Amino acid sequence: MTNIKPISIMPQEPVGKRYMKKLLVVVVVLGLAGAAAWQYRIELLVWGAPKIRQVLSPIPENVPTQWTQGPAEASVPPDQRPPNIVLILTDDMGFNDVSLYNGGAADGSVMTPHIDSIAQQGVTFANGYAANAVCAPSRATILTGRYSTRFGFEFTPFPRVGATIFSWMQDINQPTLPAYIDMAGVDALPDMADLGLPTEEITIAEVLKEAGYYTAHIGKWHLGSTNGMRPEDQGFDDSLYMSGVLYQPEDHPDVVNAKREEDAIERMVWTFADYSAQFNSGPVFQPDGYLTDYYTNEALKVIENNQNQPFFLYLAHWGIHNPLQATRADYDEFAHIEDHHLRVYAAMIRSVDRSVGLITAKLEELGLSDNTLILMTSDNGGAGYIQLPDVNKPYRGWKLTHFEGGTHVPFMAKWPVKIQPGTTMDAPVHHIDLFHTIAAAAAGEIPTDRKLDGVDLMPYVTGENPGIPHETLFWREGHQQSVLHNGWKLIRADQPDKRWLFNLAADPTERNNLAASHQGRLEELESLLEAHNAEQAEPMWPSVMNSPQLIDKHGGQPYEEGDEYIYWPN
Repeated sequence: MTNIKPISIMPQEPVGKRYMKKLLVVVVVLGLAGAAAWQYRIELLVWGAPKIRQVLSPIPENVPTQWTQGPAEASVPPDQRPPNIVLILTDDMGFNDVSLYNGGAADGSVMTPHIDSIAQQGVTFANGYAANAVCAPSRATILTGRYSTRFGFEFTPFPRVGATIFSWMQDINQPTLPAYIDMAGVDALPDMADLGLPTEEITIAEVLKEAGYYTAHIGKWHLGSTNGMRPEDQGFDDSLYMSGVLYQPEDHPDVVNAKREEDAIERMVWTFADYSAQFNSGPVFQPDGYLTDYYTNEALKVIENNQNQPFFLYLAHWGIHNPLQATRADYDEFAHIEDHHLRVYAAMIRSVDRSVGLITAKLEELGLSDNTLILMTSDNGGAGYIQLPDVNKPYRGWKLTHFEGGTHVPFMAKWPVKIQPGTTMDAPVHHIDLFHTIAAAAAGEIPTDRKLDGVDLMPYVTGENPGIPHETLFWREGHQQSVLHNGWKLIRADQPDKRWLFNLAADPTERNNLAASHQGRLEELESLLEAHNAEQAEPMWPSVMNSPQLIDKHGGQPYEEGDEYIYWPN
């Protein structure tokens, strides 16, 4: 008889129970993966967003620009027609970034001879002020000759994802001085492209175009790009529009990058940065080379094409705004600078200075130099988040603050037929004055149906008017508000609820707060500010963020008890 071994049959789990165990394992694994992804969501975003964008929306190769070609011959010699006008606006250039003011920028060894030469051959405005401590309101003021708050342009348009990154980084880092972000308000904001300069405003380009000028814009705009707000809708015949913020692709063999990945603004810029441009609302394409050099080469084409007619060139450089990227050739010029970030920054300054030199040389070559008015300034002071300590030296504060470091900027002009070389003006001047100075030079018709705020600076520069351009100047962005009156400056804020009062004539670097000891002066300036505020419009869109800014430390230095700070509302 065959031996048959008994088979032990173990009790089987019900199918449903086995399925639930497997499902639980899957859920746990997915949960752990999700938790890890959430914990490292910023890193994943920074790593993944550019790659996804490159796959889904690759940017085509460069498309040659087709600038307007002016007359082949001049009807009258250059000195017998209205002056050509070149307005050069840099971005985030601190007072200390120009060697004219300090003998050497960056580490003290970086010279800016071409920028300096504008002032040396013309006028240095020793106390030149930006219209705001942040870019877009300054640009709106420059183009209109009005405090931008008169028409509700009070806050800077920014991408909604930027606020999200700020919020995420705050959740992870839990800073001592937190930012306050209204995410519901952020989500309700229109797209950044829809926030800009109202079409009802009259720009200096429109004034000059009406006066018979050819008008060209190159570079940054930041004043809206829909519903008639683009440069070519606001008075410019041609526009080479900055649609991306990279100077060159990050992996380009000829570029040197410097990042501060612990900073939220840096994260935002690098995450959603493209290398792209756009000409006259056409398709987006890649620039041709390093961005500062590309804009410069295009500016030379504009001058060449229009040498036989009056032209207005608005060259709005992105340099030296972050992301910090330099050409390898410029970087190699500063091998003695040990700090990598400072070395890249120095190289970027060099590229902007080279731009100015090439433009002035082209004007000289074409016989246009004597009757060309060149004005140069920056939209605001140097930024604390790039973590370089001396960009605004000797002044306190940074971009985003109304301390002198945020608003006291490089400011100069050259017009050989009008301005005596080596002229210096100590009286305060302001971005509101650029509109009027340019319009007067071109004999353009200034609008009379609205309140304008600036003056033509030329009579003060030449001595025809022995007075001063302004007794009182104002700045406003939400609760951070300031007034400068006869040498006394008040900065006030709601967060912290504080007043700073300085006598700039005796204390130009704002070291001694006199608010407690000069109550009468404080009340006088408060009254001036209240009267000014009563004339301003409601903001076109609300402030959705309050971000702390240390006044005497850059963004890489920790807050310590006793450090002064002010919140930037935007």
